[in-house]
Amino acid sequence: MSRTHSYDVSVTWTGNRGTGTSGYRDYGRDHDVTAAGPAPIAASSDPAFRGDPDRWNPELEFTAALAQCHMLWYLHLCATAGVVVTAYADDAHGAMAETADGGGHFTEVVLRPRVTVASADMIDTAASLHREAHAKCFIAKSVNFPVRHEPVTTAGDG
Repeated sequence: MSRTHSYDVSVTWTGNRGTGTSGYRDYGRDHDVTAAGPAPIAASSDPAFRGDPDRWNPELEFTAALAQCHMLWYLHLCATAGVVVTAYADDAHGAMAETADGGGHFTEVVLRPRVTVASADMIDTAASLHREAHAKCFIAKSVNFPVRHEPVTTAGDG
């Protein structure tokens, strides 16, 4: 049985400073990202592209989506395998290269999960589950660049 899922979001530009896009420097890149249920995300473009550094930008959101997807699959796999995770944090890094035509593309994302498990005898299994989480992550399976993992797993109280 095949299942499909839909994800509906709305993006509303809020950067009209009174003259619309009358010039490249005349409009703001600010926008709101909304969906039924969750709170809106205040977003903009990357500050390198005239965006607001206090707002989320698509590149940050994309990097976060990869980290979130990995984490959620990883926690699921740990629970199924009997690995008790007591803490999880990831300092993910996305790298993008601009191209001569003014576009660009991601060249890689590095996930750096720091995982704490309940006991030392769970460390090896916990460490090995990152590979399976990557293989199952819907978003990682949908990108055309490497998603690397540099996990650190320790035992103790989270």
